[in-house]
Amino acid sequence: MTDQDLVLLERDDHVARLVINRAESRNALSFPTLLRMRTLLAELRKDTDVWVVVITGAGEKAFCAGADLKERRTLNEEQVADFVRNIRGLMDDIAALPQPTIAAMNGHSFGGGCEMALACDLRILDANAQIGLTETSLAIIPGAGGTIRLPRLVGAAKAKELILMARRLTADEALNIGLVHRVAPAGFIAGVADEMVEALLRNGPLALQAAKAAIDGGLDLPSEVALEHEAACYARIIPTSDRLEALAAFAEKRQPKFKGQ
Repeated sequence: MTDQDLVLLERDDHVARLVINRAESRNALSFPTLLRMRTLLAELRKDTDVWVVVITGAGEKAFCAGADLKERRTLNEEQVADFVRNIRGLMDDIAALPQPTIAAMNGHSFGGGCEMALACDLRILDANAQIGLTETSLAIIPGAGGTIRLPRLVGAAKAKELILMARRLTADEALNIGLVHRVAPAGFIAGVADEMVEALLRNGPLALQAAKAAIDGGLDLPSEVALEHEAACYARIIPTSDRLEALAAFAEKRQPKFKGQ
Protein backbone atom coordinates (compact mmCIF):
# COMPACT_ATOMS: atom_id res chain seq x y z
CA MET A 1 0.00 0.00 0.00
CA THR A 2 1.35 3.41 -0.97
CA ASP A 3 1.07 6.46 1.27
CA GLN A 4 -1.65 7.79 -1.05
CA ASP A 5 -3.75 4.71 -0.29
CA LEU A 6 -3.61 5.21 3.49
CA VAL A 7 -6.35 7.84 3.33
CA LEU A 8 -8.74 7.93 0.40
CA LEU A 9 -10.46 11.08 -0.84
CA GLU A 10 -13.82 10.47 -2.50
CA ARG A 11 -15.74 13.32 -4.10
CA ASP A 12 -19.46 13.36 -4.88
CA ASP A 13 -20.73 16.68 -6.18
CA HIS A 14 -20.21 19.13 -3.26
CA VAL A 15 -19.34 16.42 -0.71
CA ALA A 16 -15.84 15.17 0.12
CA ARG A 17 -15.35 11.91 2.02
CA LEU A 18 -12.07 11.09 3.71
CA VAL A 19 -11.68 7.36 4.39
CA ILE A 20 -8.93 6.13 6.70
CA ASN A 21 -7.96 3.03 4.75
CA ARG A 22 -6.16 0.76 7.23
CA ALA A 23 -8.89 -1.71 8.15
CA GLU A 24 -6.31 -4.41 8.92
CA SER A 25 -4.91 -2.13 11.67
CA ARG A 26 -8.33 -0.90 12.85
CA ASN A 27 -7.58 2.33 10.96
CA ALA A 28 -4.86 3.25 13.44
CA LEU A 29 -3.02 6.50 12.81
CA SER A 30 0.53 5.74 11.71
CA PHE A 31 2.89 8.64 11.03
CA PRO A 32 2.47 8.35 7.22
CA THR A 33 -1.31 8.22 7.69
CA LEU A 34 -1.22 11.46 9.71
CA LEU A 35 0.83 13.22 7.06
CA ARG A 36 -1.35 11.99 4.20
CA MET A 37 -4.51 13.12 5.98
CA ARG A 38 -3.07 16.55 6.76
CA THR A 39 -2.14 16.99 3.09
CA LEU A 40 -5.68 16.18 1.98
CA LEU A 41 -7.21 18.48 4.58
CA ALA A 42 -5.03 21.35 3.37
CA GLU A 43 -6.45 20.77 -0.14
CA LEU A 44 -10.04 20.65 1.07
CA ARG A 45 -9.64 23.81 3.13
CA LYS A 46 -9.06 25.79 -0.06
CA ASP A 47 -11.62 23.97 -2.22
CA THR A 48 -14.66 26.23 -2.50
CA ASP A 49 -16.55 23.53 -4.42
CA VAL A 50 -16.60 21.31 -1.32
CA TRP A 51 -19.48 22.24 0.98
CA VAL A 52 -19.48 19.30 3.41
CA VAL A 53 -16.70 16.95 4.58
CA VAL A 54 -17.36 13.44 5.92
CA ILE A 55 -14.64 11.49 7.74
CA THR A 56 -15.00 7.74 8.17
CA GLY A 57 -12.97 4.53 8.33
CA ALA A 58 -12.62 1.48 6.13
CA GLY A 59 -14.19 -1.81 7.18
CA GLU A 60 -16.71 -2.39 9.95
CA LYS A 61 -14.65 -2.96 13.11
CA ALA A 62 -13.22 0.48 13.79
CA PHE A 63 -13.59 4.11 12.84
CA CYS A 64 -10.12 4.79 14.21
CA ALA A 65 -8.21 3.02 16.97
CA GLY A 66 -6.06 6.07 17.63
CA ALA A 67 -2.28 6.04 17.44
CA ASP A 68 -0.63 3.00 15.86
CA LEU A 69 0.84 1.36 18.97
CA LYS A 70 2.92 -1.10 16.96
CA GLU A 71 4.63 1.81 15.28
CA ARG A 72 4.85 3.70 18.59
CA ARG A 73 7.05 0.96 20.09
CA THR A 74 9.66 1.62 17.38
CA LEU A 75 9.89 5.38 18.01
CA ASN A 76 12.37 7.14 20.27
CA GLU A 77 11.31 9.99 22.57
CA GLU A 78 12.05 12.68 20.00
CA GLN A 79 10.02 10.85 17.35
CA VAL A 80 7.15 10.36 19.79
CA ALA A 81 7.12 14.09 20.49
CA ASP A 82 7.03 14.79 16.75
CA PHE A 83 4.17 12.32 16.33
CA VAL A 84 2.19 13.98 19.12
CA ARG A 85 2.70 17.40 17.51
CA ASN A 86 1.38 16.07 14.21
CA ILE A 87 -1.60 14.22 15.63
CA ARG A 88 -2.56 17.37 17.53
CA GLY A 89 -2.03 19.31 14.32
CA LEU A 90 -4.29 16.88 12.47
CA MET A 91 -7.16 17.44 14.88
CA ASP A 92 -6.63 21.20 14.70
CA ASP A 93 -6.69 20.96 10.90
CA ILE A 94 -10.05 19.19 11.05
CA ALA A 95 -11.49 21.70 13.51
CA ALA A 96 -10.25 24.60 11.37
CA LEU A 97 -11.92 23.45 8.15
CA PRO A 98 -14.40 26.13 7.10
CA GLN A 99 -16.88 23.50 5.88
CA PRO A 100 -19.15 21.55 8.25
CA THR A 101 -17.60 18.19 9.11
CA ILE A 102 -19.24 14.88 10.00
CA ALA A 103 -17.53 12.00 11.80
CA ALA A 104 -19.27 8.87 10.52
CA MET A 105 -17.95 6.38 13.06
CA ASN A 106 -18.47 2.99 11.45
CA GLY A 107 -16.91 1.14 14.39
CA HIS A 108 -15.06 1.59 17.68
CA SER A 109 -13.50 5.00 18.25
CA PHE A 110 -10.89 5.13 21.00
CA GLY A 111 -8.09 7.51 21.92
CA GLY A 112 -7.06 9.53 18.88
CA GLY A 113 -10.11 8.23 17.03
CA CYS A 114 -12.38 9.80 19.62
CA GLU A 115 -10.32 13.00 19.49
CA MET A 116 -10.79 13.07 15.72
CA ALA A 117 -14.55 12.80 16.17
CA LEU A 118 -14.47 15.57 18.78
CA ALA A 119 -12.72 17.83 16.25
CA CYS A 120 -15.65 17.36 13.84
CA ASP A 121 -18.83 19.40 14.00
CA LEU A 122 -21.27 16.48 13.91
CA ARG A 123 -20.84 12.89 15.10
CA ILE A 124 -22.66 9.66 14.18
CA LEU A 125 -21.82 6.34 15.85
CA ASP A 126 -22.73 2.81 14.79
CA ALA A 127 -25.10 1.17 17.28
CA ASN A 128 -22.64 -1.66 17.94
CA ALA A 129 -19.62 0.58 18.41
CA GLN A 130 -18.03 2.04 21.52
CA ILE A 131 -16.23 5.34 22.01
CA GLY A 132 -13.88 6.77 24.61
CA LEU A 133 -10.69 8.56 25.55
CA THR A 134 -8.85 5.55 26.96
CA GLU A 135 -5.29 6.88 27.07
CA THR A 136 -4.85 6.74 30.85
CA SER A 137 -5.09 2.95 30.64
CA LEU A 138 -1.87 3.15 28.60
CA ALA A 139 -0.22 5.45 31.17
CA ILE A 140 -0.54 8.54 28.94
CA ILE A 141 -3.19 11.26 28.53
CA PRO A 142 -5.22 12.43 25.53
CA GLY A 143 -2.72 14.59 23.66
CA ALA A 144 -4.64 15.70 20.58
CA GLY A 145 -7.20 18.02 22.09
CA GLY A 146 -9.29 15.51 24.02
CA THR A 147 -8.82 17.12 27.42
CA ILE A 148 -9.98 20.44 25.93
CA ARG A 149 -12.77 19.50 23.53
CA LEU A 150 -14.49 16.82 25.63
CA PRO A 151 -15.10 19.05 28.71
CA ARG A 152 -16.52 21.78 26.47
CA LEU A 153 -18.91 19.25 25.00
CA VAL A 154 -20.09 17.25 28.03
CA GLY A 155 -18.89 19.35 30.99
CA ALA A 156 -15.75 19.10 33.11
CA ALA A 157 -17.17 16.68 35.69
CA LYS A 158 -18.31 14.12 33.12
CA ALA A 159 -15.09 14.55 31.10
CA LYS A 160 -13.00 13.82 34.20
CA GLU A 161 -14.99 10.66 34.86
CA LEU A 162 -14.57 9.44 31.29
CA ILE A 163 -10.88 10.30 30.94
CA LEU A 164 -9.64 9.38 34.42
CA MET A 165 -11.49 6.07 34.37
CA ALA A 166 -10.69 5.37 30.70
CA ARG A 167 -14.40 4.70 30.18
CA ARG A 168 -15.62 3.01 27.02
CA LEU A 169 -19.14 4.21 26.27
CA THR A 170 -21.77 2.36 24.28
CA ALA A 171 -23.45 4.21 21.45
CA ASP A 172 -26.56 4.87 23.54
CA GLU A 173 -24.49 6.13 26.48
CA ALA A 174 -22.60 8.48 24.15
CA LEU A 175 -25.89 9.76 22.74
CA ASN A 176 -27.37 10.33 26.18
CA ILE A 177 -24.53 12.62 27.28
CA GLY A 178 -24.40 14.51 24.00
CA LEU A 179 -21.08 13.08 22.84
CA VAL A 180 -22.68 11.98 19.56
CA HIS A 181 -25.63 13.44 17.68
CA ARG A 182 -27.03 10.30 16.10
CA VAL A 183 -26.77 6.53 16.58
CA ALA A 184 -26.99 4.62 13.31
CA PRO A 185 -28.50 1.14 13.10
CA ALA A 186 -25.71 -1.43 12.96
CA GLY A 187 -24.14 -1.45 9.50
CA PHE A 188 -26.10 1.57 8.24
CA ILE A 189 -23.71 4.39 9.16
CA ALA A 190 -23.33 5.51 5.52
CA GLY A 191 -27.07 5.93 5.09
CA VAL A 192 -27.45 8.01 8.23
CA ALA A 193 -24.46 10.12 7.22
CA ASP A 194 -26.06 10.70 3.81
CA GLU A 195 -29.25 11.91 5.53
CA MET A 196 -27.23 14.40 7.54
CA VAL A 197 -25.32 15.52 4.44
CA GLU A 198 -28.58 16.06 2.54
CA ALA A 199 -29.94 18.18 5.39
CA LEU A 200 -26.82 20.34 5.32
CA LEU A 201 -26.86 20.73 1.54
CA ARG A 202 -30.39 22.15 1.68
CA ASN A 203 -28.89 25.22 3.37
CA GLY A 204 -26.68 27.93 1.97
CA PRO A 205 -23.07 26.68 1.97
CA LEU A 206 -21.58 30.08 2.75
CA ALA A 207 -24.12 30.53 5.54
CA LEU A 208 -23.07 27.16 7.00
CA GLN A 209 -19.46 28.30 7.02
CA ALA A 210 -20.32 31.67 8.54
CA ALA A 211 -22.47 30.06 11.25
CA LYS A 212 -19.69 27.61 12.09
CA ALA A 213 -17.18 30.46 12.26
CA ALA A 214 -19.50 32.50 14.49
CA ILE A 215 -20.00 29.62 16.94
CA ASP A 216 -16.38 28.46 17.07
CA GLY A 217 -14.93 31.94 17.15
CA GLY A 218 -17.26 33.23 19.82
CA LEU A 219 -16.95 30.39 22.34
CA ASP A 220 -14.08 31.84 24.36
CA LEU A 221 -14.89 35.52 23.95
CA PRO A 222 -16.73 37.83 26.35
CA SER A 223 -20.36 38.21 25.29
CA GLU A 224 -19.99 41.71 23.86
CA VAL A 225 -16.95 40.73 21.79
CA ALA A 226 -18.61 37.48 20.71
CA LEU A 227 -21.64 39.42 19.48
CA GLU A 228 -19.37 41.66 17.43
CA HIS A 229 -17.75 38.54 15.98
CA GLU A 230 -21.20 37.18 15.09
CA ALA A 231 -22.06 40.46 13.38
CA ALA A 232 -18.87 40.26 11.32
CA CYS A 233 -19.73 36.71 10.26
CA TYR A 234 -23.23 37.85 9.31
CA ALA A 235 -21.80 40.71 7.26
CA ARG A 236 -19.93 38.19 5.11
CA ILE A 237 -23.26 36.76 3.93
CA ILE A 238 -25.10 39.99 3.05
CA PRO A 239 -23.46 40.56 -0.38
CA THR A 240 -23.74 36.93 -1.53
CA SER A 241 -25.91 35.86 -4.45
CA ASP A 242 -27.02 32.82 -2.44
CA ARG A 243 -28.79 35.13 0.04
CA LEU A 244 -30.70 36.81 -2.77
CA GLU A 245 -31.51 33.42 -4.30
CA ALA A 246 -32.96 32.24 -0.97
CA LEU A 247 -35.21 35.30 -0.79
CA ALA A 248 -36.36 34.81 -4.38
CA ALA A 249 -37.04 31.12 -3.81
CA PHE A 250 -39.08 31.91 -0.71
CA ALA A 251 -41.19 34.42 -2.61
CA GLU A 252 -41.67 32.01 -5.51
CA LYS A 253 -42.41 29.04 -3.20
CA ARG A 254 -39.64 26.85 -4.61
CA GLN A 255 -36.44 25.25 -3.41
CA PRO A 256 -33.41 27.55 -3.68
CA LYS A 257 -30.52 26.65 -5.97
CA PHE A 258 -27.39 27.63 -4.12
CA LYS A 259 -24.04 28.14 -5.87
CA GLY A 260 -21.78 28.93 -2.95
CA GLN A 261 -21.40 32.50 -4.18
